[in-house]
Amino acid sequence: MYLAVKYVHVISVVLSLTGFFLRGVLMMRDSPVLGARWIRVLPHINDTVLLIAALSLAAMTHQYPFVVGWVTAKVFGVIAYIILGALALREASTRSMRVACWLASMAIFGWIVSVALTRQPLGFLAAVF
Repeated sequence: MYLAVKYVHVISVVLSLTGFFLRGVLMMRDSPVLGARWIRVLPHINDTVLLIAALSLAAMTHQYPFVVGWVTAKVFGVIAYIILGALALREASTRSMRVACWLASMAIFGWIVSVALTRQPLGFLAAVF
């Protein structure tokens, strides 16, 4: 069961990144497709699957936020990613701010993945510090 949930989680991560990347490209091109209902709804469905898989994995492995450092780091990273993503796709007032937030959120996403792969709170930043 663990492996099945882990694969669902990883596939959801890939789909989330791909979708966010493509929505960022659409945003930079001022594409009207960005306003399509399915473009707005599909990420929420995938992110719900991603969250359920993440919570299931945490319960299966008994690795919880505020108990295990790298899991805590991932949670804070996801919060930062969500905030920057919202700014990038909707809330930032200028296009240059939206692009900057989109790039920053992509960098945060990469860091979150590095935390998951290394199981270290600093992820790839551990090489620097």
